[in-house]
Amino acid sequence: MGQVLWICDRLGTRNVLERRTVTETTTRAPLRLACLDAEAPPLFSLWTPENGRTGYEPGVAEALGAELGRPVEWVRVPWVDMIPAVQRGDADAVLCGQGITPERQAQVDFTRPYAIFHEGVLIRRGTGIKSPEDLVGRKVAAIENSTNMKLAETFTGAIPVPFGAGSDDVYADMLAALLAEEVDAVVDDDVVFVPLGATHPDYELAFTVKTANKWGIAVSKDRPDTLAEIDGALERLISSGRLRDVWKEWLPTLDYPFGE
Repeated sequence: MGQVLWICDRLGTRNVLERRTVTETTTRAPLRLACLDAEAPPLFSLWTPENGRTGYEPGVAEALGAELGRPVEWVRVPWVDMIPAVQRGDADAVLCGQGITPERQAQVDFTRPYAIFHEGVLIRRGTGIKSPEDLVGRKVAAIENSTNMKLAETFTGAIPVPFGAGSDDVYADMLAALLAEEVDAVVDDDVVFVPLGATHPDYELAFTVKTANKWGIAVSKDRPDTLAEIDGALERLISSGRLRDVWKEWLPTLDYPFGE
């Protein structure tokens, strides 16, 4: 049957996000969303029985579920299995760090963006790396086949190190490798690395690159009705200001990218 999937339910119940009651929400089929189960605040948290998942992306999911009148069901899989999960029909969509790239668009269809982020380079505190030129001869980790890896490959003289294959928590694996001095830097999105670098005793942000990567919700190419349903709901969240409310709750230090 393939890989076992861990599934959990979470209803969107915040008043600012709700347009329907919980009773109404439970009358329709769940919205099954594939995600990585990892700790990457303020983007998302590890799932717990008490709180489910929290963060910006779970907040977007809750708002979508409320708009569609559908409870959200998280299908937690390794990073490399998220797109295959929707292609197999194990999930309706991926809502987890999917930059809209030509490579991914060849595999799945995307909604309009729900976020636009730049990228950051995280290092061990005190390393002294301040620019791409300082990465010559150094190992730079990033998730394989990601926009972050594409950026790492542009650093002249750096040695890109892909992470992801066979990992249940690729984000934690990269940070552990950085701390263990197996790599010298990690490339990921500013939404995660700016706060981590400012508060963690072992890591600091070396620099950011303004790549303005658009993130969308990925849906199997053989489910155009599902794509239209989710994209329409997202458009309504943007036009009504409800997406802006979620952004300001979880990402108050970042500029909202879709106007006021």
